[in-house]
Amino acid sequence: MKKIGMVVAMQSEVKSFLSKRNLPIETEKHGGFEVMKFNLGDNPVICVKSGVGEIFASAATQMLVSVYGVDLIINFGVCGSLVDQVKVGEVAVVSGVVHYDFDTSAIDGCEVGRYLQYPEVVLRPDAELIKKVKEIYPEISQVVCASADKFVADEKIKENLAKTYGASVCEMESAGVLLTSLNAGVPCLIVKAVSDGKGGADEFKKMVDYSSSQYVELIYKLSETL
Repeated sequence: MKKIGMVVAMQSEVKSFLSKRNLPIETEKHGGFEVMKFNLGDNPVICVKSGVGEIFASAATQMLVSVYGVDLIINFGVCGSLVDQVKVGEVAVVSGVVHYDFDTSAIDGCEVGRYLQYPEVVLRPDAELIKKVKEIYPEISQVVCASADKFVADEKIKENLAKTYGASVCEMESAGVLLTSLNAGVPCLIVKAVSDGKGGADEFKKMVDYSSSQYVELIYKLSETL
């Protein structure tokens, strides 16, 4: 049995996940966070709607670790595509995250995006959890995610992120979730569905609900087999 913590940023992402099954859910408030408790298989799940952005996501993750004592963290939600090969509606498992607007280079010469305590710019989610996802969905893409507190709609910025970091997707929570999990020594998995590409914000508004529904069965299957 594993106690699973889930961090989900937006209401649409939570709604899509919970609406697929008639789960008995216990809800409570902890600070400013809405917390939902339910079971998947033999595993208790504590799901937090964090709100958008790295700070909210990091705070929600730390709460799951410190208050609820979870054994692992799963972050799922939508993201934007940076490359033509990753299509709207596609689900991908994140094999690396770069916090691309973290920059201490002026004082320590460290590469933009890298924290000194880590050996590379790209931070790595848990390899064993990624392996389990691949066993369930062998064809799923593995991507590097560029993460920061900004919605990226500008094509030049997208091209630069893809070229500089080898990133295929971008969003606003993964770095906060992963850094907090790594610091706490808790395994972390990140799964994302693409809600927008060259269509930018307008495409996001049209596709966010549909894309949010695409990763649901993967998360259920994974959570029931841990």
